[in-house]
Amino acid sequence: MSEDINFKNNPLHGLSLVKLLNEIVDHYGFEILYAYLNINCFKTNPSIESSVKFLKKTDWAREKVEGFYLYQYKSLPKASAQEFEYAPRDRVIPEDDKPGEPAELSLADAARLKEKRDRKTASYGRDRRR
Repeated sequence: MSEDINFKNNPLHGLSLVKLLNEIVDHYGFEILYAYLNINCFKTNPSIESSVKFLKKTDWAREKVEGFYLYQYKSLPKASAQEFEYAPRDRVIPEDDKPGEPAELSLADAARLKEKRDRKTASYGRDRRR
């Protein structure tokens, strides 16, 4: 990426992982985070400290949480295919895209989303065998 790109429009710019987790846990709670992200640190004895410790060591999980923060909590439009190749902290958010209100999430919606993902995964496996 170019040196003259302004990353300061990205809500993750300068935001610590602890503060990010505090914001989303205060708003959604650990149960919703586990239901949507399926990361065990939000299910088994969840705490901010243990989650931060795990997320700092696990890039894929941290990127998943940062993506959730951007696109569910901050309600930004989904990243373009080109931007999706970068980690959420490295994405350029257009100047005219401003964060909105957090999305309303429920456990029922999370269950429907999980069923949809499971069907897609199952069909992917069938398609590969053909």
